[in-house]
Amino acid sequence: MTTETRHAPTGRLLRSQVRYHNYIFWRTPVSAFFTLIFPVLLFVIFALVFGNERIDALGISVAQYFAPSIAVFAAASASYTNLAINTAYQRDLGILKRVRGTPLPRWIYVAGKVVVAVLVGAIATGVLLAIGFVFYDLQIAVSRVPAMVVAFLVGSAAFSALGMMVAAFTSSGESATAIAQATLLPLAFFSGNFFVSTDLPSWLARLADIFPLKHFNEAFMSPFDPATTGSGFEWLDLAIMAVWGIGGAILTARYFRWE
Repeated sequence: MTTETRHAPTGRLLRSQVRYHNYIFWRTPVSAFFTLIFPVLLFVIFALVFGNERIDALGISVAQYFAPSIAVFAAASASYTNLAINTAYQRDLGILKRVRGTPLPRWIYVAGKVVVAVLVGAIATGVLLAIGFVFYDLQIAVSRVPAMVVAFLVGSAAFSALGMMVAAFTSSGESATAIAQATLLPLAFFSGNFFVSTDLPSWLARLADIFPLKHFNEAFMSPFDPATTGSGFEWLDLAIMAVWGIGGAILTARYFRWE
């Protein structure tokens, strides 16, 4: 990078960082597999095991429940897990230190990472929902699509902030990997991503209410629920996710280390 970088338009700088981080993501097959392929395999396995029968407790089919819930897991994995792990490893390798020594504004570098994480999550979500629509009769009212999109964006932004927070508080890529995996997977189990939430013990359901993944799940799934009335926006769930995201962003800005 040269001094011209300092005077380049912000939009051009951001686009260049998006291209760079997108290239890095697709050059890491493990990340691509667990973010894109693994959720699809989960959904297909669930559909094969349980069929597409009606879930009596919810009054919807298996696909109508698990397609959006596993899509939420994929979006959270793309933003939270990938950002935490990749950022921590980049710090270990000295990449972040070198970036700090360039004229590139630091927020542009971080914004490029976040934009790619959200885009990858959108691809994973789109693939899962497309499979549901084409093969499993997944349905959503057109009037509720905006609620689905807003839930995805708010949830992805919140988990991106939390992923960067994990990178800020961990000392190495190995510890970031352990923490990210050890927090997201258990949350997915008792937030309703892999099991119908009504089957959980009441104390575990109350515990899940504290964390943002359940609220991401419920806000995103609401537009797919035939029992939902109105536009499908779950404002309380969106607000709770926003609070988590803002808190994660504040802590990241305060404690993030570039080396």
